[in-house]
Amino acid sequence: MFSGDPRAAALRRDAVALVASDATLARVAAAGGEVDIVLRPPGFATMIWLILGQQVSIEAADALFAVLEGVLGTVTPAGLLRLDDETLRRCGFSRQKAGYARSLAREVLGGEFDLDGVGALPDAEAVAALAGRRGVGVWTAENYLIWALGRRDVFPAGDLALRLGWQAITAADAAPSEAALRAVAAAWAPCRTAAAFLVWGHYLEARGRGGSRAGSTLQGRRSTRPR
Repeated sequence: MFSGDPRAAALRRDAVALVASDATLARVAAAGGEVDIVLRPPGFATMIWLILGQQVSIEAADALFAVLEGVLGTVTPAGLLRLDDETLRRCGFSRQKAGYARSLAREVLGGEFDLDGVGALPDAEAVAALAGRRGVGVWTAENYLIWALGRRDVFPAGDLALRLGWQAITAADAAPSEAALRAVAAAWAPCRTAAAFLVWGHYLEARGRGGSRAGSTLQGRRSTRPR
């Protein structure tokens, strides 16, 4: 079942087109059934959700973000900057992630970074703009384009779940490198986001987590995650 979000509906149409044209993705869809796509609103709160989600499961990211929302209500730059170190720790922020979140909050609040303006940029420029922020690498930037902006041709090939999912789908001995998976995903343009959701759905189904909304494990590639 899909949300009523028109962005999700567009991704669903893309998934249907991919399944009709790609035999491997057709087998993935047949094995896993429908993928539930629930996107998030654009803006600061979703960036903080992604920062919290670096190197943890999507369930853990949701749980930690819920704690933060319980403290702040609406997650805003000004609100986050009011929180002390101990409160941020209770909300799941490591020292590094707290630094990343505060840095982003200061840039947005001070007008140094126009997060709203990212939505008007083409994909490559949007990724570059986001990845220029402290603690925001390509993985976080690409996931923001998917989850917050609903972009239809983004494939975060550094995502561990996508790499493991594709390994399982192809019965390979090892997970593909980021570069190798990007090369595979090139064939799915201009619908690469829908392909990512299909592979994520397979990954979850194979681990007995089907039926929940599909998505990344929120684990970036360990060798390149922001330090």
